[in-house]
Amino acid sequence: MHRVEHIMGMPIVVHVRDGGVPDDVFDWFRWVDATFSTYKDDSEISRIARGALAVEDAHPDVGAILAHCDALRVETNGYFDLHAGGILDPSGLVKGWSVDRAAAILDDAGIDAYAIDAGGDLRVRGGGWRIGIQHPTEPDAIAAVVEADDLAIATSGAYNRGAHVLDPHTGKSSGGLLSVTVTGPDLATADAYATAAFAMGARVAPHWTARLEGYGALIILTDGRVLSTPRFASRRG
Repeated sequence: MHRVEHIMGMPIVVHVRDGGVPDDVFDWFRWVDATFSTYKDDSEISRIARGALAVEDAHPDVGAILAHCDALRVETNGYFDLHAGGILDPSGLVKGWSVDRAAAILDDAGIDAYAIDAGGDLRVRGGGWRIGIQHPTEPDAIAAVVEADDLAIATSGAYNRGAHVLDPHTGKSSGGLLSVTVTGPDLATADAYATAAFAMGARVAPHWTARLEGYGALIILTDGRVLSTPRFASRRG
């Protein structure tokens, strides 16, 4: 069974192999949207951004997310920055984090085979999943296929939303990349790493992703070359 709702500005699809999808899962996503949206004036993130709410007075999850973003900024040498767009925007971490929490809700409900797709970023569990990575310049083509039992998969690229990921150091696109896909145990981290790597551009990203511990990466360059790290287990499409 699968269930789809449009939340946080994107379709969220939850597919379970046996049984139904608990209402708690989508209640959770709606709470995340209400709390972290940069488009809702009454969200806690919007209120913090305009100085109407102190971080210490916000929900504990908000402070934890902002602290995690700051740690990732240091880890990525400033390429993952929640102020990169000129406003307070932790959505580059929130989406993956919310999916990880939704996966925990399904685990607690005794559901052991599922896939959660939030705007193209996925968390799968249960064995036998085959996930196609969309080719960035050929909408009907698959760049690679990942076979996984328990995995998070996040992709950052310019082919759906244009050049929306910028180098925080320059405010411009670093260029040279079509997409970066990162796989690993945690979608929040994989999503942040994919965003940071795409912001780095073709000169830096391949070297940086090669040093990631516990995560794999697939990079597609604008010249057509496809690079992958040893931890990115796939077969090419």
